[in-house]
Amino acid sequence: MEIAQMLAAHSILVKAFLGFLVGGLLIPFMTAKNPQGFRKASFIYTMIFQAIITMIAFAGIVAVFTGDLGWTLSTIIMVVVWAIMMYIEIKKYKSIKMGNVQNPDTHKALKSSFIKISIVQILLVAMMVVLMVLKAKGVISL
Repeated sequence: MEIAQMLAAHSILVKAFLGFLVGGLLIPFMTAKNPQGFRKASFIYTMIFQAIITMIAFAGIVAVFTGDLGWTLSTIIMVVVWAIMMYIEIKKYKSIKMGNVQNPDTHKALKSSFIKISIVQILLVAMMVVLMVLKAKGVISL
């Protein structure tokens, strides 16, 4: 497999992940009246989230090593963003898992935090995409 193909696969995974994140914003609304459903949907969402983001990281690391791309600032930023995203997602799921979703106030607070965290995650991925597009066009150098 060529480096261009590896980077293309990485790019496709990132775009699919961004779509997944946007779609995940529907979970709190689709489970508005079902606290247990919210907990279960959140668990499934977290597992898929971790699977996709791990595939992205794996494809990126394979490209770095097989393509002799080196650890540039942009690569380091991507790894840091990956770690932040995983940390945030794990903390979010733990709070939903441990929270008393049967309590309407807790359920409402957890849904609100789910939406806010999802928006932050979308912004992190979108910023990385913009950063890499600017780098590819030669507007910035990292």
